[in-house]
Order: sequence, then C-alpha cells, then structure tokens
Amino acid sequence: MIEISFGKLVLLALVALIVLGPEKLPHAARTAGALLRRVRTGWDSVRAEVERELQVEEIRRQAQEAAARAEAAQAELDETLRKMRPAGGAATMSPPAPEIQPVVVDAATATATATPTATADATSAKEAPHGGA
Repeated sequence: MIEISFGKLVLLALVALIVLGPEKLPHAARTAGALLRRVRTGWDSVRAEVERELQVEEIRRQAQEAAARAEAAQAELDETLRKMRPAGGAATMSPPAPEIQPVVVDAATATATATPTATADATSAKEAPHGGA
C-alpha cells in the first residue's frame, strides 16, 4: 500500500485547508473517509472471494487425489482377487456339498428304506458299541 508519513499527512491537511476553506473541509473529509471505506470494503470482499475460490480449488484437488487413491486401491484389490482365484474359474473356495441319497418307499410294506450305501452306513453304526472300540 501507499506509505504516508505523519509529515506528509499534515502537509496534505494544510493544502486541503487552503484550497477548500474551513467551511467545506469537514464535508470533504467525511466524503473522502466514506470513499476510502468503500474502497477498503470492496478490496476486502474481493480478497475474501479469491481466498474462498482458492480453498474450493484445494478441496477439489484433494478430492480428486482421494478418488485416484481409492481407484488404485480398488484396482490392486481386484488384481489380488484375480490372482487368488484358480484358473478353472471357481468363484468360491467352499468344500463340495455332500451327496444326497434317494429314499425308496416300498408300497407293499409301507416302510422306507435307503439305498444300499445308506443302509451299510446305518448297519455299521448299529454294530458299533457305544463305548467306542
């Protein structure tokens, strides 16, 4: 800003007093003060607006950087998942489901019997004592 020393300010006041006279000087000083206040308020407004725009740009830049980091992390995660999956394309690593044996119902005796595999399992379970061995 413009540097005005006290001596220059006194000289300016004397010149204004001589040129304007004692009747018009107070009105001119008020007008000059109001004009200076308007200029300063306008300047502060412009400066605040520029600062807000700079902050908005900084926030946008940070958001873009965060989005880029998130996309990179997602790509890394996808690549890791692709490496972990077997080449056959199986999506899950769960054990195979047990086979379900069909139940055959004998209409003449109205008893249900399982297939020979299930019957053999049931028979071996009956023969084993409860204590183990």
